[in-house]
Amino acid sequence: MTAAKPEAKDGPRVNHDITAPEVLVIDESNEKRGVMRKLDAIRLAEEEGFDLVEVAPNSTPPVCRLMDFGKFKYEQQKKAAEARKKQKIIEVKELKMRPSIDDHDYSTKLKAARRFFEEGDKVKFTLRFRGREMQHQHLGMQLLQRIRTELDEIAKVEQDTKLEGRQMMMVMAPR
Repeated sequence: MTAAKPEAKDGPRVNHDITAPEVLVIDESNEKRGVMRKLDAIRLAEEEGFDLVEVAPNSTPPVCRLMDFGKFKYEQQKKAAEARKKQKIIEVKELKMRPSIDDHDYSTKLKAARRFFEEGDKVKFTLRFRGREMQHQHLGMQLLQRIRTELDEIAKVEQDTKLEGRQMMMVMAPR
């Protein structure tokens, strides 16, 4: 039976978790206190009411800072939550139509595509051919070309027109 390995913590090492025997200490007002032994640095941090936090573990000697680690972790979590809130997940919206689409239906689909581009999403245009429409694929190509030219100022073609079975598709992304 093997001994369980201690779990590696994520984030910087604090106080007695620091492995280096000597560290360069920076206090809470960004003043260099110099190189000192780890135990002396930990004692200094406790006297001033702070934690000794390793901020640059790869330098020689490692750089440690006197700070309130709980407050530091809290602010890091707040920054991460703020970044998650601001990020936008790009979705691919699909608009399906037929090659013999009516003008009003076409304009409605184009209006929806414009709205999707304004929201920052990609749009996949899918033309479905039924029955004898497969003999007139050029009509589908003309329709997708018309869409491309009308949306050219707000969107760019990300995936060019291709035919898969009875469907012709094209993907556009916002500019």
